[in-house]
Amino acid sequence: MAPPLFVIAGLTATGKSALGISLAERFGGVVLSCDSVQVYRHMDIGTAKVSAEERARVVHFGLDLCEPDRPYDVKQFADHADGVLRSSAGPIFCVGGSGFYLKMFYGPVHDSIAVSPAVRERVRAIEELNGLDGLLLELDNRGGENLPIDRKNPRRVARFLERTLESGLRPAELLEKFRKMKSRFAEQKPYTLLLEAAGSDYENVLRRRIEKQLSDGLIEETEMLRQKGFERNPSACSAVGYREVLSFLDGQIGREELPEHILVHTRQFARKQRSWLRHQLSANMVFPFGMENFTAAANLVGRLLS
Repeated sequence: MAPPLFVIAGLTATGKSALGISLAERFGGVVLSCDSVQVYRHMDIGTAKVSAEERARVVHFGLDLCEPDRPYDVKQFADHADGVLRSSAGPIFCVGGSGFYLKMFYGPVHDSIAVSPAVRERVRAIEELNGLDGLLLELDNRGGENLPIDRKNPRRVARFLERTLESGLRPAELLEKFRKMKSRFAEQKPYTLLLEAAGSDYENVLRRRIEKQLSDGLIEETEMLRQKGFERNPSACSAVGYREVLSFLDGQIGREELPEHILVHTRQFARKQRSWLRHQLSANMVFPFGMENFTAAANLVGRLLS
């Protein structure tokens, strides 16, 4: 029998990690971090990765799976998550704000198409020559102009184009085939605990978090990551916090401007998270909690596990 699965969702800096640790500790479970940047080693301060002390309290999965200069995709993470679910006896608390990673527990997030090196190189060459516009033109020439994909995201467009070229299907056919797929975790039926946040209190939380990250050494961490080549990996170096520090290190913004730049982009990221949560979790069992209402969450989990 599969272990109980709880997805702890919410905007950035709403206390998801703290709640996951508290619940796992109380109910003898483990934490599966579902964060697309925390999978990279050495990216600790900017991702608000849990500390060694917190990991000593509760077993954590999903952290430090890859070097920061190497891409890591959702299929690799799904394989990792599948192993966690198969090996765990107690409840699993999936914690994270990366919608694409959390979505795997509600529906399909990847297909079975194995993209060949030749096709991957062909798409890379198109992007290198003509950027996102070139990728979109290539996709649109195959009938992809009206597809509901993020056309501003080069990585998403490139991956979709790769699968179109590899499969030989038209983009609409490929998307329809994907939509008919089942999630590999379809039998899990997760409970969803949603941490809510809004207004000036949340704004203050974000400001304090950014100030702490900078005082804890975010700039120094980014310099170290640059030496490790993380700029070769767009998913890593474009993460909020790191990309602004890179701009500072390159002299594009001043030190006094840095916190505000991070705050602006964190707000934008939170808006995207809110939109995803609104559209993806509406049909699931969602229990909303405020940022400090951990006791109510624990009482609810206790009832569900009893």
